[in-house]
Amino acid sequence: MKSFIYLLIGVGFGIIMYKSEAASWFRIYEMFQFKAFHMYGIIGSALGLGIIMVQFIKRYRIKSFYGEQIVIKPKDKSVSRYLIGGIIFGLGWALAGACPGPMFTLVGAGYIPILIVIASALVGTFVYGLLQSKLPH
Repeated sequence: MKSFIYLLIGVGFGIIMYKSEAASWFRIYEMFQFKAFHMYGIIGSALGLGIIMVQFIKRYRIKSFYGEQIVIKPKDKSVSRYLIGGIIFGLGWALAGACPGPMFTLVGAGYIPILIVIASALVGTFVYGLLQSKLPH
């Protein structure tokens, strides 16, 4: 039953991403050229909602679906890790024309060549897992 609920949430997310044009390569291109506010509005709204929800979870000690306490561990503060990681993520996003969420939305919308991007992202994640202990964190 939980898998079905997760599937419905994923389908709903995909529909919202597609209808808001957040999965549109043209909207992403406009954003990287600073020609339109559309994507910045979507990202800013998601950021604001995320901050509110994290604070809500922390203050009211919300539990997971499994009844366990949700614990959000503080992250290590380091400029280089976020700067390098952000640059790599941004370059991948600009080259692919989509970040991870919209990639799957594009598959659902019938853009089959995005499967190459998803396969490359999975390979990149696997390589990171292999090299993680050797990287400066």
